[in-house]
Amino acid sequence: MDRTKICSLILLAVMLAGCGKAKKPILVGSKNFTEQVVLGEIIAQHLENRLHRKIERRLNLGGTLLSYQALQDGEVSLYPEYTGTIEAEILKETPSPDPEQVYERSRLELLRQAQIEVLKPLGIDNRFVMVVRSDEANRDHLTTLSEAARVKPGWKLGVGYEFEQRTDGLPALSMYHLPMSAPPRAMDLGLLYKALDQGQVTMIAANATDGPLASPGRTVLEDDKKAFGSYQACIMLREDMIGEEPRLVPALNQLSGKFTNAAMRKMDAEVDVDHRQPSEVATEFLKQVGLK
Repeated sequence: MDRTKICSLILLAVMLAGCGKAKKPILVGSKNFTEQVVLGEIIAQHLENRLHRKIERRLNLGGTLLSYQALQDGEVSLYPEYTGTIEAEILKETPSPDPEQVYERSRLELLRQAQIEVLKPLGIDNRFVMVVRSDEANRDHLTTLSEAARVKPGWKLGVGYEFEQRTDGLPALSMYHLPMSAPPRAMDLGLLYKALDQGQVTMIAANATDGPLASPGRTVLEDDKKAFGSYQACIMLREDMIGEEPRLVPALNQLSGKFTNAAMRKMDAEVDVDHRQPSEVATEFLKQVGLK
């Protein structure tokens, strides 16, 4: 066999080997509550539509630190997170009330420390909110947390486990010196609204986009002292995935600005109250915003 044919065969073998190389899977994760699962499903479906490849789901992973560890370990390629949570729980800093400042700090530090990209905000600011029953708010003429600090004999507070443990949770709320008639009760997030409706607690620590807030009978008290920082939803992405799939970031950035708190609250309610599947809600949302 002459040299030209040998070179041609070697080149062909190299080309075939390159064609046979499997792409690294894209693994979309989420934390373990309704909004995160819906966001994860929206992201996964959108990537399937744009990249024309199978996207693997790793939804409902757990809390912040478990999900972040999964991202660091490569168990997921990306997941949605909140800037205030990044700053408080991952960077161990006190979030600023300035949304842009919190975003920039989160983006720069995660890229520097962990080679993780924080992409452009999706449009949601899911900060902590304190919620009471509307009949109690109307009775005592309450609109702000400062006004709630004057209510006697005090409040029975219900909180989620993360709110109880996080520096931007109970410690931040202590700025108001709310009178308490009982120690705070920690419970699963899904039980908070039921406990409030049944009078087991009289105030709960919730999130601004919770589905049950779409129903009447509940009042969000204004955080007039700005105790709680900004929590813009963003997609966190492993930097090594950008080289693996150059179309990934442009596709994900198409989701930026497509969400509002009201739209997210509606989607959460469709899952929690109307018992629709997150995948159905995600498909409908993508159609509504022109991405399907």
